[in-house]
Amino acid sequence: MKTSFPAALTRLLPVILAALLLPACAQNPPPVPPPVSSLTPIPDFRVDPAWPQPLAETKEGVQMIFGQVAGIAVDPRNGHIWAVHRPASLLPDEFDPKTNKPVTHRCCTAMPPVAEFDAQGRLLRAWSPTGTGFDWPKVEHGIYIDGDGFVWLAGNSVGDNQILKFTQDGKFLMQIGRAGPTQGSNSTTQLGQPANMIVSKGELFVADGYGNKRVIVFDAATGAYKRHWGAYGGRPSDDKLPAYDPAQPLARQFSNPVHCVRMSNEDLLYVCDRQNNRIQVFTRAGEFKHEFRVEVQTLANGSVWDMVLSHDPAQKYLYVADGANGRIYILRRADGVQLGQFGRTGRMAGEFKWIHNLAIDGEGNLYTAEVGFGRRVQKFVRGGGGF
Repeated sequence: MKTSFPAALTRLLPVILAALLLPACAQNPPPVPPPVSSLTPIPDFRVDPAWPQPLAETKEGVQMIFGQVAGIAVDPRNGHIWAVHRPASLLPDEFDPKTNKPVTHRCCTAMPPVAEFDAQGRLLRAWSPTGTGFDWPKVEHGIYIDGDGFVWLAGNSVGDNQILKFTQDGKFLMQIGRAGPTQGSNSTTQLGQPANMIVSKGELFVADGYGNKRVIVFDAATGAYKRHWGAYGGRPSDDKLPAYDPAQPLARQFSNPVHCVRMSNEDLLYVCDRQNNRIQVFTRAGEFKHEFRVEVQTLANGSVWDMVLSHDPAQKYLYVADGANGRIYILRRADGVQLGQFGRTGRMAGEFKWIHNLAIDGEGNLYTAEVGFGRRVQKFVRGGGGF
């Protein structure tokens, strides 16, 4: 039976139309989906250039200023921000140490080493310690405010082998360790230029430090020794390590300085091994879990200066301060993948010259402290994204 021409044409029409349309479709392919990372919002931050508010003048009209700001912390009870700085680090054109006077009648004098600000950046108080029976460090370093409001301080000069505990008005309460010679990374009584500390469930965890190569734990109420460990949870050694080389296997020991300790909501302890460009993660008992490498090509004084965990209940992110490169990195806590970064080396608002420490408040805002010629604190307000 013959098929009529119109019927055959009807059956062939879709094929003909497809052939005619194919070149046009080839010239306008479907859009390629964006990378998965760009589809996932991450926290974003903007600097508050008006924070803190201008510092006070003395009754004689002399301007107070910061020296190198070596530590910053947030009081978990009220959100106030505390800083410790180095009054002896004022420059010769600001303060004359020979005469113990400001260079001019207006500039300058150092604030007392410990200062408290409110969330709006108003200076609430600043003090030097009072009382006797303690060794104030030669070079101020870390600061931490525990859940009871006690102020913990350390120093990192040679011989600063102690941690101090004060009330918020500067009254001395307790000293762990003492100024003088160190006894090495396996001493149970003496520290080694401790860098920073935290208190968790009645235990004081110390990043120890610029001289020693370990984490050490004390009873926060009595100062009694409890335990210590080195990299990978092993016994620390003070043997000299070769210089960091990103092409070589990772060191089995911490380098100096062991620069930060931070505890997660599920009791995982994050430790900054600064010059090895890594964060190691442990249980609070010292069992090694895993590690993250950060900006692995960094030489000089390392990329992992401090870190805090994001304030959401799941603590999805790690914020890592890199003093050498002038950055804050945003890492995914689950696997350490870098999702973003902000800041750069410089002296303008939002830039960093040796960002040294980080703190985070209950709203997720970040606070930074700068040493070297940075000598300031900054506030970064969290915007949308991420959680």
